[in-house]
Amino acid sequence: MRWLAVGEAAIPEGDGWLSDQEAARAATMRFTKRRTEYRLRRLAGKRAVAAVLGRPVNPGSLASIEVLNRRGGAPYVVVDGNDAEMDVSLTDRAGWAVCLVGPEGELSGGTLGVDLEAVEPRSRGFVADYLTAYEQAYVSGQGDPGSEGWDAAANLLWSAKESALKVLRVGLRADTRSVEVTLGDYVRPDGWSPLVVHARTGDRFPGWWRRDGVFLLTLASRQLTEPPTLLAGGDDLAAGEPVHSWLDRPLAD
Repeated sequence: MRWLAVGEAAIPEGDGWLSDQEAARAATMRFTKRRTEYRLRRLAGKRAVAAVLGRPVNPGSLASIEVLNRRGGAPYVVVDGNDAEMDVSLTDRAGWAVCLVGPEGELSGGTLGVDLEAVEPRSRGFVADYLTAYEQAYVSGQGDPGSEGWDAAANLLWSAKESALKVLRVGLRADTRSVEVTLGDYVRPDGWSPLVVHARTGDRFPGWWRRDGVFLLTLASRQLTEPPTLLAGGDDLAAGEPVHSWLDRPLAD
């Protein structure tokens, strides 16, 4: 697996780097936040696929890489009009997006889930409503509400749940307490730590997590894999700051 992050500042001007279908979809989005996030995720996906395939990242080349969505919302990639034999998962948060790319062919079909969160305040109510009893105890063990440890732990568990629910193709339509996260107790030299998400259905999703600056990145899959390697051509997530540019212009032009 491989991954790549991009920040909102990298989004190209205009729509020349989007396919006709992508540009048409973006044009239907009235709210700046939604349109910006859509374009940002497209950029992360296109740049990641271009890096994997060794393709240039000029507008014409990026437009030939389409990041589309199936009826249930899961992304898939079309290159030069043909379905690409690779699995991708996309996520964005606060002006940053990440694309996770699985091995070509082997994991094609929606077996990966990735989620990005910022370390932000999470209340007692949030922890009680969305986390299992086991997870609540873990968060409480990291510090008091409002502390760095509490907030980091709550956001990490929430993120890991979202990654697993993407693999299940249900997203946040499901009860987040229907899956439970167990974290490993070591950090690899490359910054990744292991996790496992257990579902009530009996499914088990191994994965990994890392912290980059104020951001937490998690991933889950249907089979145990090595952590993803970083692709060239992206932005430095660890140096990124949360961005909420849409606040000044809530409606898109």
